[in-house]
Amino acid sequence: MDAERPDAGSRGAGEADDADRRVVEWAFAQSPVTMTVFDTQLRYWRVNEASGDIIGVGEAEVRGLPFIASVPENEASEGYLQHLRQVVETGVPVSYETVIKLRSAPREYARTSWMWPVRDPSGAVCAVAIAAFDSSEQHWARQRLALLNEAGTSLGTSLDVELTGVELARLAVPRFADFVTVDLLEDVLRGAEPVPGAVQGQVALRRVAHESVDAGVPEAVVELGTVDTYPPFAPAARALAGGRPVLSGPGEPDHERWLAQDEVRSATARRFKLRWFLAVPLRARGLTLGVVVFIRRESHDPFDAEEVLLAEELATRAALCVDNARRYTREHATALALQRNLLPSGLPAQAAVEVTSRYLPADASAGVGGDWFDVIALSGTRVALVVGDVVGHGINASATMGRLRTAVRTLADVDLPPDELLVHLDDLVAHLGAEEDSPWTEAGGGQEQSGTAVTGATCLYAVYDPVSGRCTVASAGHPAPVLLRPGGTAEVVRISPGPPLGVGGLPFEATELDLPEGSLLALYTDGLVESRRRDLDAGVELMCRALAAPSRSLDATCDTIFTGLLDEHPADDAALLVARTRLLGAGQVATLDVAHDPAQVAEARKWAGATLAGWGLDDAAFVTELVVSELVTNAIRYGQGPVQLRLIRDRTLICEVSDASNTAPHLRRARTLDEGGRGLLLVAQLTQGWGTRQTALGKTIWAEQQLPAGASPTAD
Repeated sequence: MDAERPDAGSRGAGEADDADRRVVEWAFAQSPVTMTVFDTQLRYWRVNEASGDIIGVGEAEVRGLPFIASVPENEASEGYLQHLRQVVETGVPVSYETVIKLRSAPREYARTSWMWPVRDPSGAVCAVAIAAFDSSEQHWARQRLALLNEAGTSLGTSLDVELTGVELARLAVPRFADFVTVDLLEDVLRGAEPVPGAVQGQVALRRVAHESVDAGVPEAVVELGTVDTYPPFAPAARALAGGRPVLSGPGEPDHERWLAQDEVRSATARRFKLRWFLAVPLRARGLTLGVVVFIRRESHDPFDAEEVLLAEELATRAALCVDNARRYTREHATALALQRNLLPSGLPAQAAVEVTSRYLPADASAGVGGDWFDVIALSGTRVALVVGDVVGHGINASATMGRLRTAVRTLADVDLPPDELLVHLDDLVAHLGAEEDSPWTEAGGGQEQSGTAVTGATCLYAVYDPVSGRCTVASAGHPAPVLLRPGGTAEVVRISPGPPLGVGGLPFEATELDLPEGSLLALYTDGLVESRRRDLDAGVELMCRALAAPSRSLDATCDTIFTGLLDEHPADDAALLVARTRLLGAGQVATLDVAHDPAQVAEARKWAGATLAGWGLDDAAFVTELVVSELVTNAIRYGQGPVQLRLIRDRTLICEVSDASNTAPHLRRARTLDEGGRGLLLVAQLTQGWGTRQTALGKTIWAEQQLPAGASPTAD
């Protein structure tokens, strides 16, 4: 070319300009970059060879034709034409990328075009020149980066293992693959800890998600929720065994063997032309959780090295989300199991009330809370009804609830009045809070203990006596119960609630109610009446209406309350305890006022024997008379008048002796030469239980014994 180039020094300017034009022509024609020139009417003026190859015709065939005549009318050609017009009208260069899908190409084809105005010597735009190059690789790189960016926001939107698999499948189809399946190990779905490292040999996986560009695939092979067993030569099993992505396709022996093993799978692959398979293990924190399989049809290119890296990155991010969800599932299941084990599995048999309960944990996203309820049989056929709520959710709240419930039962065994019981429970919570602040805990030695510290709790404690029909209620920051008397309307019991447990320094006040037989008393936690869509007062009003609604049974009443008050996905636990009161009949209770005179002990024994004879319990007379003799003697000798003897016939035979002294007797073992001290020991050995409870006027000592065989709780 240098030999043909004119020398400007030896030839004329015209010859040099002509040679320069020829070089420019050659460069234009031979450029690997497609180059095109349009006139201002957007008609083809010049087209180089590279551009002719793209549009399928040479310059001679399209010269003078409008641009729109050489391309199909679609969104891409319209956008291209719009930018050409913009250059003609504004005279400003533009850069424009066109993304098209050619029939001859398996993937999208991207071209970046530079369009600039060509001006004549006067400065007027006389043409539009275009230089375009293939930018597919850059386009695909941007698409991969965009997919990764989207994965950061679309994966792990909830702590649900299966939903995370669905999110991964939906993210990859159709932008990365035509079909995607996500299979997980059974242990992962249960929240259990899977085996560390690779999974060797034949493996059973449960299908949690799949996504397809065509209906019926891959549902025709494995349905959602189905457990499928993969042989060692299957792509998924090989990926799990090696811990690395596995590419497979036609011509590979293991791949062909895997398809041939299942006729349905093989037929599906042929029907939908499934060709390229990429199996990637889902691994996080050294644990293998499952496998994701990306599948492309034969109309697409096989997965290249960069796409394998992209698939690994997607699988890694999804695996972390799955593992987080698995850990949450395990913690939630543990807290729920702890909660259910700490709640009463069955309510004790007693005559005071007919009772039914309900408990519903919070939605999984909120976590299990610390609500609890209890029914505790007390002496003298009385019963304690308890409901409480620990602030917070999770295992710590459940553990704290268990500690408080145990403490309440322990204090109830001492037979403390409700207000005094809450005082002792408040002290316990304060001590637990002090443990949280101890130097040993701060030093790290008590991390396990500090995890169960009480951050706040409420409790309602009620004691009902079926002999008198009186109910005593005290509250530590807990919502008041709802009461429905027979023939009346449901109302909130007016109580004077004390502060929540752990505040300390403030007293608790008890409220006494006289309840007719058949009254309904509902104890509940705030999670039942309070929600995102209503406040506490509105919920309590709904509770009153639901409690008063006609119902066949207490179970139906509880169901009505739960159905009417709870949201579909409650944000807090809900506990409900509904009790229908009973009264002991006149033939079940006998009372004798005893004069403060030792001579009255014999009269008390005689009265007790006559009472038992009237009840048809002569077989119990000997033990009962002995118990009466000891208890009445102690009351007269060590106590203060007045003294009262009461016999109660229920599921057991109860003997109670009350006096005005607060001094409680203590069981001790008399020495050989002692003249006394054997009375209570004898009572304890002859009965199934005895105890003391404080009353407003003094104390009551009681002893309980089994009814004779064949005797009923009520007199004939």
